[in-house]
Amino acid sequence: MEISQHGCGKWPLSKAHKFQLFILVAMISSINSQIRYSIPEEMKKGSPVGNVAQDLGLDLKRLRSGRARIVSGENNQYTELRTDKGILVVNERIDREELCGDVTPCSFSFEIILENPIELHRVTVEILDVNDHAPSFKSSVINLEISESATIGSKFDLESAYDPDAGIHGLQSYVLSPNDNFMLKQQSNADGIKLAVMILQKPLDRELNPHLTLKLIAVDGGTPQRSGTVNIAITVLDANDNPPVFNQSSYTATVVENAPVGTYVTTVNASDADSGSNGMVTYSFSNLYGKSRDLFEIDSLSGRITVAENIDFEKDKKIELRVVAKDHGGLNDATKVVIDVTDVNDNSPVINVMSFSNLISEDVPQGTTIAVFNVKDADSERNGQITCSIDSRLPFKIQSSMKNYYNLLSDSPFDRETTSEYNITITATDSGTPPLSTNTNLYLKISDVNDNAPLFTKPSYSAFIVENNVPGNSIFTISARDSDWHQNARISYFLEDTQVGGSPVSTYVSLNSETGALQAVRSFDYEQIKQLEFTVRAQDGGSPPLSSNVTVKLIIQDQNDNPPQVLYPVQTGGSLVAEMVPRAADVGYLVTKVVAVDVDSGQNAWLSYKLQKATDRALFEVGLQNGEIRTIRQVSDKDAVKQRLTVIVEDNGQPSRSATVIVNVAVADSFPEVLSEFTDFTHDKEYNDNLTFYLVLALAVVSFLFITCLVVIISVKIYRWRQSRILYHSSLPVIPYYPPRYSDTLGTGTLPHVYNYEVCRTTDSRKSDCKFGRAGSQNVLIMDPSSTGTMQRIQSEKSILDEPDSPLEVS
Repeated sequence: MEISQHGCGKWPLSKAHKFQLFILVAMISSINSQIRYSIPEEMKKGSPVGNVAQDLGLDLKRLRSGRARIVSGENNQYTELRTDKGILVVNERIDREELCGDVTPCSFSFEIILENPIELHRVTVEILDVNDHAPSFKSSVINLEISESATIGSKFDLESAYDPDAGIHGLQSYVLSPNDNFMLKQQSNADGIKLAVMILQKPLDRELNPHLTLKLIAVDGGTPQRSGTVNIAITVLDANDNPPVFNQSSYTATVVENAPVGTYVTTVNASDADSGSNGMVTYSFSNLYGKSRDLFEIDSLSGRITVAENIDFEKDKKIELRVVAKDHGGLNDATKVVIDVTDVNDNSPVINVMSFSNLISEDVPQGTTIAVFNVKDADSERNGQITCSIDSRLPFKIQSSMKNYYNLLSDSPFDRETTSEYNITITATDSGTPPLSTNTNLYLKISDVNDNAPLFTKPSYSAFIVENNVPGNSIFTISARDSDWHQNARISYFLEDTQVGGSPVSTYVSLNSETGALQAVRSFDYEQIKQLEFTVRAQDGGSPPLSSNVTVKLIIQDQNDNPPQVLYPVQTGGSLVAEMVPRAADVGYLVTKVVAVDVDSGQNAWLSYKLQKATDRALFEVGLQNGEIRTIRQVSDKDAVKQRLTVIVEDNGQPSRSATVIVNVAVADSFPEVLSEFTDFTHDKEYNDNLTFYLVLALAVVSFLFITCLVVIISVKIYRWRQSRILYHSSLPVIPYYPPRYSDTLGTGTLPHVYNYEVCRTTDSRKSDCKFGRAGSQNVLIMDPSSTGTMQRIQSEKSILDEPDSPLEVS
């Protein structure tokens, strides 16, 4: 283990990786070792690099338990550690030329870290070159202008080929196509770059051959061998017997990284003894490849070299340029310019948190490791020397564990009730001028024990839901809070086992155990159930868990889902009931009362009565609230015997519902008066199809019924008919017809009391099933249209009350 007492140093590391690791150890041990592998470039993904476990002397169980992983290295994306087999494999395609460029040997390094205890191992992977590139020339044609007076032995520098491969796979030699005038000589500069120089071995004769075309072939040493070709176009000029000559064989210069574009570097100078155009020299760069190609530019007339693009010391520490001076006669000379790049403090330190326990218990011992982090700075020398610090008021300290690696430790006991969280800022500062620094924040929470039960936001809950709801609809959300933290404050909601109407409460509502959302399981019916009351339990996730209960009351609201039901007069399909009104009836005479109820409640059960249709609307009216049908004028002899009233009963819901009842009224003083018209009651329906057929059929039926009824009434019922005449002039109210024991149990509908009643109906064509009251005040005519002559008259009504003004009640 390597420990620094002054701060953090420089270490190559990729982009920050954050791991959650809870380290509760008093001492961290480390093993610092290094292994090296060599692999060829362009290997497929998944190809093995080496057996890390075997080479490090580790078993697979240790790799898995120690969570072995690659934690640093600028190119660690190229490899992957498979802990299940203990091998290192290729993670993505590796291009040696892209990774290292011209640098040889080419390699990259990274660290493998294991925890519990911490072990750090450096791995270096050397990338071997394969012959995957052919030599290439910058241009497709090399144009040369050579004077015919050029002496034998004159040298002409040719453009060099560039092969990004390295070693034997790189550029090895040049071959010049056979010719009589030139031979090829190969040279190497200090950097090992092979240059081709063409030497004149036989004088040129412009008059015989003013243009020559040759081929220059660059060959590498790979297997199979690769090559590149460029054409040499030579123009023979008139005599120019002095080539340009540089005043220095090489030039040196210094430039600061990040120098602005246009910054002056140096000036090269070449002279030519010739005069005129043959003595005019132009300057240009030759053989610039890769990253250095566009960094500088040269003035072709003055030889002044300036910065063309941003220069980065971390990429290029020394740059070599080749400058060619050429006169107009085609003669040239070459020199090199070596430029040293000076480092400036332009890179801030980079903090990479490798392991951080963002949650610790308040009872952890002093000296517990909170985080492990690494710091690097791409600058060099003092610009890359790092010191680390934190706020001295925080209960933490930084301790160096090995080079460039640091541990953040607790320095005093924690008290969650005083401070439940810490925002720790780690500052890394370099030693440059001016110094650069980087901060990283660590947010640490202190966990608590489970000492608080959940508390509901309300002492009890009440909610309303309208009946006929869709099953699954959300009702409302029950909420509780717990002042504990994390798992101790994770609340789950439960329905206590409660019976509602003999069924479990879970058959009515469901509760989301995580969110507390209450949903309806079924569609509620207000007429069956008015409210639900049950208990909800909130329980935290501590050990042991704590809980509390709350009462929930769910109130069902009524909806106008039931239309009014008409109790009287009864609408039957087999027989027809007609109310009798004497012609001597006064204004306000009570003909009958329409009785209806609505099983809904509240305003949904408030009923109103309206006269929709009437044979004579000027004769009758209906009470808006009580449904009483009364005469609004004196009945006269001119009024038709047959009166048909259509009454509509509406509730007060939104939207309202209604029911329609037809009331047939016979206006007559004697039975024979009614007889001829009476049977028409059964034929008041509107017929739209084949009207003539129904009229003939109706006439036949009426004639038959008239003759039959006349014989039966005169011979058998004359006595009862005469007695019924006494009731015609009676002004007693009508006793309406009620179905058996119909009541409004809530007192919110249209029947505030419970009624007793009797049934009067015709069940057969030959006998009657009627009950008569002791006291009568109303005449009712009942007829079965399918009978051959049966007519019955209600002659008296059953007395329901002992006193006329007493309310009706069920016994």
